[in-house]
Amino acid sequence: MLREVARVVLALVLATGAAPALAQNANAEVRLNKVEAEVRALQRKVFPGGGDKYFTPEISAPTPTPATGLPPATSALTDVLTRMQALEAQLARLTGQVEQNTNRIAQLEAKMAFAGSASPVSASPAGTAVAAPAAAQSNLNAMTDGAAPSSAPAPVAAAASKPSTPPSSSRVEAVSAIVKPSTDDAGDDEYSYGFRLWDAKFYPEAQQQLKLFLEKYPKHARASWARNLLGRAYLDDGNALEAAKWFVQNYQADKRGERAPDSLLYLAVAMKQLKDTKRACIALAEFGTTYASEAAGRLKSLYDSTRNGLKCSA
Repeated sequence: MLREVARVVLALVLATGAAPALAQNANAEVRLNKVEAEVRALQRKVFPGGGDKYFTPEISAPTPTPATGLPPATSALTDVLTRMQALEAQLARLTGQVEQNTNRIAQLEAKMAFAGSASPVSASPAGTAVAAPAAAQSNLNAMTDGAAPSSAPAPVAAAASKPSTPPSSSRVEAVSAIVKPSTDDAGDDEYSYGFRLWDAKFYPEAQQQLKLFLEKYPKHARASWARNLLGRAYLDDGNALEAAKWFVQNYQADKRGERAPDSLLYLAVAMKQLKDTKRACIALAEFGTTYASEAAGRLKSLYDSTRNGLKCSA
């Protein structure tokens, strides 16, 4: 808006002739003074109580020069241009300061909301448990007693921990009978082989294979599937705590991933198995809020069965 006013002033100065120029310049001077006053008013709003003590005025009268008998070096037009540039510079600074203040206020409000959340789960008007976003995320990070991976997937070791006893020859033969696919997508073949091992209930072997896939192809389209299935392999093998770590990692790594909803819901399942009702309810509330369509569709049966028996009221 200020730039448009200044441009109008400049156009008026350029468009008029010598005789009308005095009247136009006088009018431009009045309008420009008005704009400068508005900018100063805006500055007082942005910096309340500042005044000239803290903020030096950006616009000041030009320093007088001693008379030399030569014609003045500046004209009314150059004076208008100089003041217009000063106005634009001051407006840009004020705008930048407003944006910085807005961001700082938003950050402070977020911190206050987090600190003021006494309970991670609050009751909605309908009585269902709803997790506050910041508190829910904090509790998800602590789902595994501080052992949950960070939001970025951590490097995965290629080999899983060895069983306490070596596998029997019959098991080795049974695992060898699982055929590994061979297509033009080597990454998908590795994942599919891990899935086949899990589907055949060879859970330790599936865990090792899926970790190998994630190490070799961390950006593959099946990565979300593999992390979720790795959690499932631990869960089905009776290790709910280790499963929870992978479910948390998969959800945090990519909340839009194809199996992120599954991981968040299975996280609730793992917490329920560990008899940690509080964290199970947090995961369920987050799932119901973030993935409402999945809760009412593809994963409805598991969602309902997981909620069954849990008291998630505040």
